[in-house]
Order: sequence, then C-alpha cells, then structure tokens
Amino acid sequence: MAVLKVIEVLANSDKSWEDATKKAVDQASKSVKNIRSVYLNEQSATVDNGEISDYRVNVKITFEVK
Repeated sequence: MAVLKVIEVLANSDKSWEDATKKAVDQASKSVKNIRSVYLNEQSATVDNGEISDYRVNVKITFEVK
C-alpha cells in the first residue's frame, strides 16, 4: 500500500494554461519526488486591452511518500 500526499501549487504563464501547469509541476519536482499526478483545480486569466496577458492555474499535485 502506498501513502500519497497532495499539495496545492499556484503558477502562471504568458503562453497558456498548459504551460502554467507544466511550470507548476517542474517547480514542484525540484523539491518533491515521486510525483504521480496533477489535477487542474482552477484556471483564471488576466486581460489587458482585450487580450489575455497572463494565464493562471491552481493545481493539486499528488506524490508518493516513501
């Protein structure tokens, strides 16, 4: 039986929500090992002059505790 833990991470990108999610996982993997999954909890964006300028995500990252 594995013991899993979930952390919440906020990230942003000027490209896309997918890129922001990747950045969240990349940053978390610097200090957390054995990441199993990422759940996109919330998405938002900043709009400037009618165009999206910043994509934001709130993700939950699940990892195995050894």
